[in-house]
Amino acid sequence: MIVEMAKGASKEQINHVVERAHSFGFEVQLNLGTEKTVVAILGSDTGKASTDAFAVLPGVEHVARIMKPYKLASREFHPQSTIVNVNGVEIGGQRVIIMAGPCAVESEKQLTETAKAVKGCGAAIVRGGAFKPRTSPFSFQGLEKSALKMLDKVRTEFGIPVITEVVDIQNIDAIAKHADILQVGARNMQNFALLKELSKLRHPILLKRGFSATVTEWLTAADYLLAEGNQQVILGERGIRTFEDSIRFSMDISSISVIKRFSHLPIIVDPSHAAGHFAYVPSIAKAAVAAGADGLLIEVHPNPEEAKVDGLQSLNIPNFEKLMAELKPIAKAIGRYI
Repeated sequence: MIVEMAKGASKEQINHVVERAHSFGFEVQLNLGTEKTVVAILGSDTGKASTDAFAVLPGVEHVARIMKPYKLASREFHPQSTIVNVNGVEIGGQRVIIMAGPCAVESEKQLTETAKAVKGCGAAIVRGGAFKPRTSPFSFQGLEKSALKMLDKVRTEFGIPVITEVVDIQNIDAIAKHADILQVGARNMQNFALLKELSKLRHPILLKRGFSATVTEWLTAADYLLAEGNQQVILGERGIRTFEDSIRFSMDISSISVIKRFSHLPIIVDPSHAAGHFAYVPSIAKAAVAAGADGLLIEVHPNPEEAKVDGLQSLNIPNFEKLMAELKPIAKAIGRYI
C-alpha cells in the first residue's frame, strides 16, 4: 500500500501515518521527496487493512494499493527516476555510463593496461572480476583478495570507480572496502540471504537479472536490496535463456522499456554475457543505448586470445575504441551523451 502525503505535510502528520501502520503490524519505508513524502506500507497481509484507515489521517493526499509483488522498486512508491551517484559518476542521468574492463583480473599489468585504455576511450567505470562463480569447479576462480587490492590500486591511480562481483556473504566487507559498486551476478539474483546482507550497506549495488527470471521476479529481488533503506540499486540486463541456440543468451531489449515504465531504478545492459562472442557485442550494445539503457557493462581485454576467462566474448582495445565512437551519435540522437 502506498500513502502519498500532501505537499507540505508536517513531520507530525507523517509520523501519524507511520504509527497507524505499525499498529496494524506493518513495516514502513519513507521516500522523502523534495516536495512530497511517500510512505510505503509493507507486509504480507496489507490487503486486510482498509485504505480508508490511512486516507482519513491529516496530511494524506492519496492512498493506493500496489498489486504487483514488488513495492519499493516500483514507480508508485518512487515516481521520479533514481540516479545512483558513484563517486561523482551519475548512473540514470543524461550520460550513458560505460563500465568496461576484463571479465577476470588476471594480473596487475593486465588490469592496469586495460583500465588506462578504457578510461582513455571514455569509460566512466572499470570492471574486473576478483571472485568468479564458474559453472565448472575446475575453471579459473579468480585471484580473489589479491585482485581486490589491484582494483583498489587502479581506482586510486586513475581516479576512476571500479565494480566487481560479490558471490559470498563472508566476502562482502572486504569487497566493499576495495570496490565502489558491488555486483550481484545472475546466479545469485535470488540468493536472498546474500541480498539481505547487501541491503544493509549503503554501497551502490548492481543486480543482474537471472538466466530464467521474469522482469517481475527481478524487480522483486531488487526489493530485498531496497528493504533496509539502500537506495543505491542498479539493475543489470544480461540476457535470458531461451530455446534459441545461435547466441549464448537472448538479449531482452524490451525489458529496458518495461523497467523504465514500471520501476524508478536505473538499468544497464551487459552485451558481452548475452553475446558470448565478440562479433555480436557492438550491435547489442548499440541497440541497448538506442532503447534507453542508462549504461553498458562491456568486457575488454588487452589480449583476448590469452584471457583465462571468456576471451571469446571480450573486445580487444581497438575494437572497444571503435565501438565507443559508434555509440556517441546514437546517444546524441536520443538526447543523451557518453
